Amino acid sequence: NQLLVRKTPMDISRLRDDAKDFIMNPTGRPDMAENPKKAIISLKNDRGTEYKTYLEVYNELKAAYNELREEEARKRHNKSFDFLNKDQQRDIRNSIPLVISEAEPTDLANE
Repeated sequence: NQLLVRKTPMDISRLRDDAKDFIMNPTGRPDMAENPKKAIISLKNDRGTEYKTYLEVYNELKAAYNELREEEARKRHNKSFDFLNKDQQRDIRNSIPLVISEAEPTDLANE
């Protein structure tokens, strides 16, 4: 039930902001996504991970995307994402696609 981001321990409270930085890469770091359309977050769990922990991590990642889309909606249209028409919402979702790749779980307890 420990969270590792790039093999480094991280508190769940930092995950959302860290994910947003990775996706948007505002400073152009080479170890982050080139742009939001190319951002892929890989999620890998240990078989011993509690489902509650998995959900907390997944929900934080989803919240990061939701916040980025909300910020983009306000920037482009000066209103909340929820109040955009379907075409506007689709355009923002295409600009910031939610891509979470889930790898096969590991079994660290038996390694």
